[in-house]
Amino acid sequence: MSGPDVTVVVAVYNTMPYLTACLDSLVGQTIGRDRLEVVAVDDGSTDGSGAELDRYAERYPGTVRVLRQANSGGPAAPSNLALDHARGRYVFFIGSDDHLGPEALERLVDAADRWDSDVVLGRMVGTNKRYVHQAVYATTQERLDLFDSALPWSLSNTKLFRRDLVERYGLRFRTDMPMGSDQPFTLEACVRAKKVSVLGDYDYYFAVKRDNAQNITYASRFEERLRCAEELVGFVAGLIEPGRRRDAVLVRHFTWEVAKLLRTEFLALSPDVQRHVHDRVRKLAEAYLTEGVLARMPSEERLRLAVARDGGLDAVRELIEQQADRTLPEVTIADGRWYAHRVGFRDPAFGYPDDWYDVTDRAATLLAKLTATGLAWGRDGAGARALVITAQSRRAELAELSAEALRVSVGDLTGVTSVTPDGTGTVVRADFAVDRLLAVVAATGERRTVRAEVSTLGGAGTAPLRTDRPVAAPRRLARRGVRLHLVTPTTNHKGHVIVAITPVTPGRFLARLRRIWPSGGK
Repeated sequence: MSGPDVTVVVAVYNTMPYLTACLDSLVGQTIGRDRLEVVAVDDGSTDGSGAELDRYAERYPGTVRVLRQANSGGPAAPSNLALDHARGRYVFFIGSDDHLGPEALERLVDAADRWDSDVVLGRMVGTNKRYVHQAVYATTQERLDLFDSALPWSLSNTKLFRRDLVERYGLRFRTDMPMGSDQPFTLEACVRAKKVSVLGDYDYYFAVKRDNAQNITYASRFEERLRCAEELVGFVAGLIEPGRRRDAVLVRHFTWEVAKLLRTEFLALSPDVQRHVHDRVRKLAEAYLTEGVLARMPSEERLRLAVARDGGLDAVRELIEQQADRTLPEVTIADGRWYAHRVGFRDPAFGYPDDWYDVTDRAATLLAKLTATGLAWGRDGAGARALVITAQSRRAELAELSAEALRVSVGDLTGVTSVTPDGTGTVVRADFAVDRLLAVVAATGERRTVRAEVSTLGGAGTAPLRTDRPVAAPRRLARRGVRLHLVTPTTNHKGHVIVAITPVTPGRFLARLRRIWPSGGK
């Protein structure tokens, strides 16, 4: 009797109750249980996961096999054990807290057979706010080029692999890497494969972020992340010759794993640990951060790693602080472009081009970030009763914009806006006539966010009006025609300025009177 078409490998450690949904999604696959085997390895679970595996093995004896081992600290060792027992023509790896779409395996195997592919990706989506990079799944492609596509950004092992390829090259997971151990496996498989394909026509894989956020990636420690970055960069360097192809893969690792080590959380480390991390990041950058990699990196990560390579720890700290400040920095304007005054700008000691500091495309969005300073009732220019919103920006450039270039809106309603320079920046005022606020209100009422929008330098940016302290205007009863509304200008829990408009029905009006005069006014 021939073996199954596909072996699904499941490394399991304390993933109840998610494990049940995972196993249900496997035994219910449309490929049929006669073409499928599930090899699950219990890596020393203590939460009942082992008993749940036994229940499925007993219920599906020809499909589900359970292996056991002492806890190894990560998914690599149990995945390797499962591979040693796999019998399918293909192998597929799934996290034990994730699940598959019902047709996933049938579609993947059919594509691999039809195209003679060694590796097939199926579109992966995140659930419960789990982030999954989507670019590689944009279209279905029979042949996907590792070095000229978004594939390096999707190197998890959650793919279909031809088992002959895995065994021919002795591919196994790195047991010395507590996190990221699947990336070398996946990368080498894609390098060795005669064809890699991607299917973007169906939701194949659902990656779950647990409610307690205890997936190993989320729970990883700083030292492990540093070591993971070093191991991944070193592995790529050992697998791929220097040049364009290596750069195409390393841009992912420098942008994602390495640059993330130098984000705001770096500043909370002790000075000795900061120095240790900086030294190791600098060594990686000196060895492998080529001009080809730098040219393909996003601007903030590129500058961060270049400064880490070429500057001292103080320069790294200063740049991280500058990048953490999301307001528009001090700029130099030249030939219609805006250049941020950040570490290394026009500093001959660094010699970086001005383009690295270009924030022109972001300037409109940054200029739109205003701080609300007041909400009040008053009169607009025509003398009508109006809600008056004031805000401030530390940017003097804002005062130079025309009324058309700076707008403040409550929901879909744009107010009458004026700007006035002051000694520290620009004061913005927007008036909203009450009649216009009440012109169109849903029967159940509305909560409208106040936003600022800036159009300048060929672009447009918008941001909610925020405040660093609570601001509010008194709640007002207003009438439009025969209808009464309660208008409440205030801030929400995020510090955003909002205007709540609630229609007042006769029942609500009487209930409010009873609260004011509980004894009927006697």
